[in-house]
Amino acid sequence: MDYEAFIRNKAQFRHEAGFDPDNLPDFLYDFQKYLVEWACRKGRSAIFADCGMGKTAMQLAFAQQVVERDNKPVLIVTPLAVGAQTVQEAGKFGIEAIRTRDGKMSDKACVWVTNYEQLEKYDPNKFGGIVCDESSAIKDFKSQRKGVVVEFMRTVPYRLLCTATAAPNDFWELGTSSEALGLLGFRDMITTFFKQETSKDHHGWGRTKYRFRGHAQGPFWAWVCSWARSIQTPADIGFDGSRFVLPELHEVEHCIQANTTREGWLFDLAATDMQEEREERRRTIPERVEFAASLVNGRADQSIVWCELNEEGKALRQAIEDSVEVSGSMSDEQKEEALIGFANGQVKNLIIKPKIGAWGLNFQNCSNVVVFPSHSFEQYYQSVRRCWRFGQTKEVTVNIVISEGQFGILKNLKRKQQQVNTMFRELVAHMRDAMHLTTNDFFPEEVKVPKWLS
Repeated sequence: MDYEAFIRNKAQFRHEAGFDPDNLPDFLYDFQKYLVEWACRKGRSAIFADCGMGKTAMQLAFAQQVVERDNKPVLIVTPLAVGAQTVQEAGKFGIEAIRTRDGKMSDKACVWVTNYEQLEKYDPNKFGGIVCDESSAIKDFKSQRKGVVVEFMRTVPYRLLCTATAAPNDFWELGTSSEALGLLGFRDMITTFFKQETSKDHHGWGRTKYRFRGHAQGPFWAWVCSWARSIQTPADIGFDGSRFVLPELHEVEHCIQANTTREGWLFDLAATDMQEEREERRRTIPERVEFAASLVNGRADQSIVWCELNEEGKALRQAIEDSVEVSGSMSDEQKEEALIGFANGQVKNLIIKPKIGAWGLNFQNCSNVVVFPSHSFEQYYQSVRRCWRFGQTKEVTVNIVISEGQFGILKNLKRKQQQVNTMFRELVAHMRDAMHLTTNDFFPEEVKVPKWLS
């Protein structure tokens, strides 16, 4: 092996493990065909496509290609209730997909669909490929779910991760995605591209942050683009995006004045730390719930209300007419029944926490959204995009309900929105550069051999 080849292998940019697809289905748009073809040739890759760009169609097409190539089952893993929608979509496209929840399945070579909570019940050696829908579910590198998914995928030949990648500058998610694909491990990614900095806050508690090493930002995004494609619109990868223009989104902020002030205060001020925010959230539940109900009751169409606390959910259920609350105490079957009922129009008003139902579901039937926000931009983004997504025919109104003491939450969400925009600009710019290179020869820069080795 010569020096140039040695450097290329060390760089982690060459990892072709796929195949040439055959007869991609006609139901795919042109940009979707490009992404599926690219994913098949990579073998192990990620598609970070914004909500409504057709991730389900692309997942099914990729899975079917693997089934036809190796004559082995392929497993699609989804969040709760998304599995049923995936099977429905497969039927529309003429792809055989079977729902399984209990670990029991035949050896039939087709697409099988389960949810993340059931993954441990299956034997990875049975599958020729695996697709993780809404793969941000494994973003936390310390989580038990991440460990289960990464271990399951370790021996499966063909792998695809799909998510909208909404979390701003969420390098951890990119690291766990790379590790799940069998590429650069999470810890190796950190040491390669980032530098650790530790500081203390006003309480004297240590806080660890990571920033790019001085030389590493460009190479980092080039590395990501060697195994991932990211699009907010087909125009990001050179295709016609005119068919994917969304109706207008109205984000309306409602600041609710509490009937009482905090103990020892003459008037309300914005909370200064997380403890004060938690106290403020609980103290203002009656006022915020009453106002949220006024935004829903009396409407002829459907509404969805996103809350954070159990107390908020219970109060909203009592205050909002014709409503169903999906709570953590319900069984998976009960949750799924309620979520599918709302998607089908059988449930008029839905009350739910983002961590239960903000990923993967299609609620284009709803255009009135009420949010009790938290600091999680990803949860806010995903909550909004359940309704404001391609396929929505109406303008969508998102009512953000906060108290006077919660202004810090809004400020933080707006800051993170700016970070999201920056992150996508970086990723799309590097991705366009990468697309000018062939998948077999992808490397971010020409490797130059030092003169002293010539």
